[in-house]
Amino acid sequence: MQRRVLIVDDERDLRSMLSSYLAADGFEVIEAADGEKGLHLALTRRVDLVVLDVGLPGIDGFEVLRRLRSSSEVPVIMLTARVEEVDRVVGLTVGADDYVSKPFSPRELVARIGAVLRRTSNAPEPGGGELLEFEGLAIDVSSREVSLGEQLLDLSALEFDLLLALARAPRRVFSRELLMEEVWGWDYVGVDRAVDVHISNLRKLLGDDPLDPSFIATVRGVGYKFVGVKR
Repeated sequence: MQRRVLIVDDERDLRSMLSSYLAADGFEVIEAADGEKGLHLALTRRVDLVVLDVGLPGIDGFEVLRRLRSSSEVPVIMLTARVEEVDRVVGLTVGADDYVSKPFSPRELVARIGAVLRRTSNAPEPGGGELLEFEGLAIDVSSREVSLGEQLLDLSALEFDLLLALARAPRRVFSRELLMEEVWGWDYVGVDRAVDVHISNLRKLLGDDPLDPSFIATVRGVGYKFVGVKR
């Protein structure tokens, strides 16, 4: 089935340019010029990925993403004319998969779209039966479910992949660059800050204290490691 990308941006020329590049790469493209229409299309149409501008008329891109994430895990790449680190952190915190600052190369964006789609389509099929069990935590790889005690956690696809990469190699120290390669893909060109943001989100979901971690420990100046105790 042809992959479908939704472009939500109020600049008509930019939408037209991106549509041409994506169509040339075999994608089907649908467009929206404002946040309300973009959100409606993302929730009512089959969409494989959303390219979402931050500076939209009406509700902005951050608000669109917040509302979208309440019911959908469709991959989202955010666009912005602002380059401050705080914008990137906000976008990643509310669930963006990647972040691109304007102006950008259309070929670079198409490459990022391909990288995100490859990563998010690499989920294992049900029936593999792999189960990782630690004290207080269970990770069912085949069903992509994580249980904290008796509670089933609501993890995004990216959060699950990040936790799984760490938990499959307990005590191994992962640099941010290695985690980006393992989880985002070798050709991911995002910022290292993305790893920190998603680790922070994971810790909140796991109820993990970074100063006294039960699952994910920080290795100062290097990265992170999984410290859960196997059952």
